[in-house]
Amino acid sequence: MGNAGRVVELRTPGDTNSKPGERKVRIMLGEKIGETKGKRIVRRVVSVNPPTAEVSFEDSGTMFGLATTGLGTYTSVVRPDGSIFGTGQGLTTSNEGDQITWEGTGVGKFGAGGAVSYRGMLFFKTTSQKLARLNNACGAFEYEVDSSGATTSNIWEWK
Repeated sequence: MGNAGRVVELRTPGDTNSKPGERKVRIMLGEKIGETKGKRIVRRVVSVNPPTAEVSFEDSGTMFGLATTGLGTYTSVVRPDGSIFGTGQGLTTSNEGDQITWEGTGVGKFGAGGAVSYRGMLFFKTTSQKLARLNNACGAFEYEVDSSGATTSNIWEWK
């Protein structure tokens, strides 16, 4: 899955290589860590003040090219402006027995028919030698749930 990093450059005033009025900012996403497809399996209301729900899901996919299956649970709080703030945790296992745990935080929004879209960061732990680089990685993620409960996620290393 070796995706090259994505770089965006804008120039700033005071930068010797900048044109007047430009700003220089460097943003980089590194290698793609993984991708999954799955299904939301449980939703539970935890509170109505503020509106809070707990969601569990199962998925399968790849991490650094290894086939994986996983499960996770996240809690989402609907903010006064209608946006969503979520925290979660999960366990991913490769078909070879490697285990990865993760914790994450993200922000999201509601879509049509109950769909939800999140963006955020994951933090990993593993004792697997094959996946040890995850112990020092931040994973920038995109997570989508469609109106039927099907999930998709993509994770990139954030450098």
